[in-house]
This record gives sequence, structure tokens and C-alpha cells, in this order.
Amino acid sequence: MTTATTVRTGTLAVPGATLHHEVRGSGPFLLLVPGGAGDAGMYAGMHAALTARYTVVSYDPRGLSRSPLDGPLTDQRVDVWSDDARRLIEHLSPDGTADVLGCSSGAIVAVDLLARHPDRVRRVVAHEPPLLELLDDPAPHRAFFADVRDTHRTEGIAAAMARFSEGLGGARPADDPGRTAEAVAEEATELPPEIQEMAPRMHANLPVFLDRMLHPFATTPPDLAALRPVADRLVPAAGRDSRHQLPLYGPASRLAALLHRELAEFPGGHLGAVEQPTAFARRLLALLAPAD
Repeated sequence: MTTATTVRTGTLAVPGATLHHEVRGSGPFLLLVPGGAGDAGMYAGMHAALTARYTVVSYDPRGLSRSPLDGPLTDQRVDVWSDDARRLIEHLSPDGTADVLGCSSGAIVAVDLLARHPDRVRRVVAHEPPLLELLDDPAPHRAFFADVRDTHRTEGIAAAMARFSEGLGGARPADDPGRTAEAVAEEATELPPEIQEMAPRMHANLPVFLDRMLHPFATTPPDLAALRPVADRLVPAAGRDSRHQLPLYGPASRLAALLHRELAEFPGGHLGAVEQPTAFARRLLALLAPAD
């Protein structure tokens, strides 16, 4: 018997990689793009709420967890990742379109997906994309993200994550800064089973994120000229608890202003989808609901 949260897994070959994906529920398609070192398990706490209305598609981005690359790991490109998302939508959605949620670096991908492939997107909710080039003075933030990358290269994961946490004001972004694998596993015991299962995979993904994603993604400017004609489909979003974190809250706020959109606030901070999944899902569903 198939229920709303029964998972159907599969793979999709894309140029340079094979993507692991998971499908739950029925109805219009909703694609969930994970952020940072996360994978298909990142949004597990929201599945029950979302599958009541949607066919929910989650996946492991290329080079992470169960989505191996065909060749060596190099700096990752936003346009390649958004093309992966497009291919997933075309492969899984009957009409080739989807609503999309992306958080953190996943929000950068979601924004680029709308800019490059608007015919595949009904609505995009972009939660705290760290699009540093939108800030009034991006230079110190670029330098900070580069310093985190370089710290990883010279001192390892723990030092890099501690530097990340320190630079963001002590908050925890979507990549669990400053925590060991043991700490991640211990804290995950209170989370849904899928997130508990994801925790060690996420820790294993951190070198990819720190070395090959963090800086190139955050310093890729969005295509504002392509976004303006479809701005009515974009919902820039941020967590209420992130207001003091300029690299996280600032780009979403600036994106909203540049495209004449209202900034949507969500409960929690950068990890709201994981730490407050019920409230986060409720807010997401309200934003995606068709206008009367």
C-alpha cells in the first residue's frame, strides 16, 4: 500500500554525474533543493505536511552522498547545478514544471533555475541565498568565505567550521559549523529518522562544501536581467532569527528590493527547515498557495 510518505527512490544520469532522488506524495510537483553539505534527507521533518498537498521530490546534489561524479571533483558551478534541477523536473514531473524551495546554497541554485529555465518553474521560494555580490560591500564577505575555504585546506574541517561559526556571529548555518561527527550524531537523535541517517553523510560531504562550493557559489552573481521578467514567481525569504547575520539575511532582503518583491520571513534562522520543520512547512505552504 502506498501512503503519502512512501518513498520511491531512483537515479538520473546527468552530464558528469548520477543523481539520487526520492519522490513522495501526489499532486503538483514540489522540488526541494538542499543547501550546504545536506542531501535528500535535509527536509525530512516537513515531508508529512508537504506530501498532503504535493508530490515532493528531494535529491542528493552532484558530488554529495549518493550522487557520484563521473570524474574528479572540481569547483562546482551554479549553472550546472540548476541544470541538474531542470533535468530532474523534466524527468519526474508529468508537465515538466514544479514549485521549488531552496535553502542556503540550494536557494542560489533555485534562483538560477528560475533565471535560466523559467518555463520549468511555477514558483521559487529562495530561503537565505548567500548571494554576496548583492551586498553594498561584498568584498569583506568574499574574503571571509575564502578564509573559511583556505582554513579547511590548511587546518581541516573542525578549524574551518569554527571559523565559519565565528564569522557568522556564533550561529549555526546549514552546514553544522564547529561540530564533530560525534556531536552531529548526538544532536540528531531528537530529529526525524531521515535526518539522523543523513548526519554522517552530511559530515562526509563537508570537504566538498568547504573546498568546492562555499566560495564559488556565494560569489556567483544572480542574473537580475533574466529574473526581472519573471520576478512575480520568486519569493525571496529569510529567517526571523537571522536578521543580524548580514551574509545570510542581507542578500535575500536586497534581492527582494531589487526585484520589487516583498521579503517573506520564516520562523527560525538559517536552519529553520530542519529545526522548526512544522512551522517552516506551514509558512511555505501558505506562500505557495494559489492566490484567490
